[in-house]
Amino acid sequence: MGVPEDPRRALPSVEAVLGDPVVRELAGRHGRGRLVDEVRAALAERRAAHAGPEGLVDELAGRLRASLGPVVNGTGVILHTNLGRAPLAPAAIAAAVAAAGACTVEWRREDGRRGSRHSHAAGHLRALTGAEDACVVNTNAGAVLLALCSLGGGEVVVSRGQLVEIGGGFRVPDVLAASGLRLVEVGTTNRTRIGDYAGAVGDATVAILRVHPSNFRTVGFTEEAPLAALAGLARERSVALLDDAGSGVIAADPRFPDEPDVRSSVAAGCDLVCFSADKLLGGPQAGLIVGRAEAVARCAAHPLMRALRPDKLTLAALEATLALHRDPERAWREIPALRMLGTSGERRQGVATALAAAVGGEVVATVGRVGGGTLPLLELPSWAVAPGGAADAREFARRLRGGDPPVVARIADGRVLIDVLALSDDDLDTLPRLVEEARS
Repeated sequence: MGVPEDPRRALPSVEAVLGDPVVRELAGRHGRGRLVDEVRAALAERRAAHAGPEGLVDELAGRLRASLGPVVNGTGVILHTNLGRAPLAPAAIAAAVAAAGACTVEWRREDGRRGSRHSHAAGHLRALTGAEDACVVNTNAGAVLLALCSLGGGEVVVSRGQLVEIGGGFRVPDVLAASGLRLVEVGTTNRTRIGDYAGAVGDATVAILRVHPSNFRTVGFTEEAPLAALAGLARERSVALLDDAGSGVIAADPRFPDEPDVRSSVAAGCDLVCFSADKLLGGPQAGLIVGRAEAVARCAAHPLMRALRPDKLTLAALEATLALHRDPERAWREIPALRMLGTSGERRQGVATALAAAVGGEVVATVGRVGGGTLPLLELPSWAVAPGGAADAREFARRLRGGDPPVVARIADGRVLIDVLALSDDDLDTLPRLVEEARS
């Protein structure tokens, strides 16, 4: 009985691979230098794995795809952090594209002098929230950190029930430590009263901080001090009141149960309110700071602002998104995250039925989520399609992920489910092709 031939003997040379017609076309699109590196890496990996040349060209094409690119979000989660959270409105995309070249990011048209990059969003934020002024940084965590650093040192009083950890392992106590301020915990995990705060505010106290619980909720035997009471205590003791409003709800809305809104926080008397732009606001990743003019000015003038300031593309998309919010009906119609939230379950079922007919599959009732640390208890009635013709769910899901663009689905009860909750019209047009390619 002979010894099996080593499949590595069939591996071609780098030059032989580069001479393949398909590979030559890849070189024209991606450049010969990068392609040579990828060919060498692919061949080295196959030698290490004792593998042959089968599928080498397809592997190279996959390796050359941009690592950051579009996907079809079939997860049933609207603000999926791993998939970029809020999809942008067409107006925001157009604004970012228009600002990609030379633009007015820090230049004033009226007098030709240097301007402020915060001015593009500040006017909209003042009108929408009732705040005296506003500035923009790159994330809400950055906004909270900058707000704390602007206080200059001392103690900050926080409810023990609000010392949460958000995605990626970032914890409120760590953010406070990074700012150089000392944390003073008050109350218990489930109950913190205004008297707890009053007993903790002392000569070294510079602020009271209220923190949005993000994707964490305490239910049952609970109590929190009202924001208006905290504002009264802050004024009485001459300390600042900071509010991490988190998810970016501009004004109170019954469609967002139990979510703090920025306008109410400003009206209650907060000195600074920080919130995200890429959650329920439906904009690009950014952290927004609104509040009293003097407090905002301290943030804008702080040295840390240079490290946290957003780029021109973010500012352009943000300005366009805020402009849509000036007309709430238009915002709910044109901002994708809001439109997805506002779609009825019956409409989602109709979309799923049409998709199932197009791809060949079964309609399945599901429960969707908002995601992004927002409204964690809210369940959205939705529908998904379980495509037929796929015996192995894990292999089929892998094939869907290998599409162009990838389809991100989920597996339940041994079936791949493509939830329609977060799908765009373009996704629905593309999915029949992607599903058929995954079957083949």
